[in-house]
Amino acid sequence: MDATAMALSRRRLLAGVVGSAGLAALGACGGPAPGKSEDSDGEASGEIRLVTPIYEEEAGKQLLDSLLAEFTRKYPKVKVQVDHTNYGKLNEKLTTSLASGRPYDVMMMGVGWVPPFAAKGVLADLGESRESLDKLYNSRVVEAGVWEDKVYALPVMLDTRFGIYRKDFFAEAGLSEPPKSFEEMRAYAKKLTKRDGKKLTRAGIDVLAIDLRQCFLPLLWANGGDLFTPDKQVAFNSPAGVEALSFMTDVIRVDKSEEIGFTEPGAATGIPLVQGRAAMMIGHHNTWTEMEKTKPELISEDKVGAFLVSNKRSAIFQGGTLASVSAKSAHPAAATALAKFLAGPKASLAASEQRGNVPAAASAMDSEYVKKNGFVQFAMQNMDSAFSEGGVPAWLEIREGFKPAIESALLGKRSPKQALDDLAADADKAMARG
Repeated sequence: MDATAMALSRRRLLAGVVGSAGLAALGACGGPAPGKSEDSDGEASGEIRLVTPIYEEEAGKQLLDSLLAEFTRKYPKVKVQVDHTNYGKLNEKLTTSLASGRPYDVMMMGVGWVPPFAAKGVLADLGESRESLDKLYNSRVVEAGVWEDKVYALPVMLDTRFGIYRKDFFAEAGLSEPPKSFEEMRAYAKKLTKRDGKKLTRAGIDVLAIDLRQCFLPLLWANGGDLFTPDKQVAFNSPAGVEALSFMTDVIRVDKSEEIGFTEPGAATGIPLVQGRAAMMIGHHNTWTEMEKTKPELISEDKVGAFLVSNKRSAIFQGGTLASVSAKSAHPAAATALAKFLAGPKASLAASEQRGNVPAAASAMDSEYVKKNGFVQFAMQNMDSAFSEGGVPAWLEIREGFKPAIESALLGKRSPKQALDDLAADADKAMARG
């Protein structure tokens, strides 16, 4: 079995754990996870377990320890056990805990993860109203924790992707403003591309430095497309989606503004735009942090700017981390209190600053952290243009097919339309499996 087939089999296995064994385990419990419930009267008490893919490394763990110390001062009858992990292992940890019949009380998970778990009855309805949450967070941020009009998770921090450009390279090329359409992006990229003979030395636009799915999606949304229709049917292979993927393939195969292999996510050479090897990119807001560490003069001399990916509308990719509560927690009051605490303005800001992320709470806009980080500030100022991935219970399986599908189009093995049609067919099968 080749690596692709092995990865697909593993994804389907994990999806099956959530879909069958996990539910069977939960059903077999006939109620809360093992342990006497000490907060059935509504008082937050008892020992609860938290699994988190953030608060990494020693600095992150120390921050979480300090936050939990504050939480337990407010709720002295609650004890919290923490299981630190990362996003690469989170799905397996969650599904294994479900299959064992002992789910975590509080689960921190990514945007797009709520529908798969809420649809299976894994998550507790937090009883929050959209209207009240919209006062604390941008409504686009709240949407990621909602499934079938009920709130199952609260936003803690955001991960965003948008357009980034080198102002100095633009000025050299006689360009004064960032692009406002796909046509302008391609035209600017061709003008900004540099070669030494046949060797590409500067990409006009970099579409390879982040995960291919996360590069494609803001293009899809900017072109007026969506992942799924309101009634949960596949929509990403619409003409809008085909045009978005065609933009990526044309940049590489027609315009030659970038080449396959020029860079990749997490490249040891660093982010090409920061290193002067790309003039534009669809990139992560943490590019600002990379500049602070390796090229601070780009910030002090105002050589880099951000822009909304735009065509028929403007778009930002909004991922992030949310806090949810197990529907089978033996201590629901304690678990809910912790989830709300971690998503609160103070904890959200502290976690975001430690990790270099965008705070979910709107009040953080006035913080010194946001004011000093130009890309975090840009993201918060443009949340009305934010879109999130997910939307269907089979999303965690479906999303893994985007990278190979996009790669096949970039390599010329399939047309953009065929690549997306094939992916849509696989998505239909995944959704039919339930």
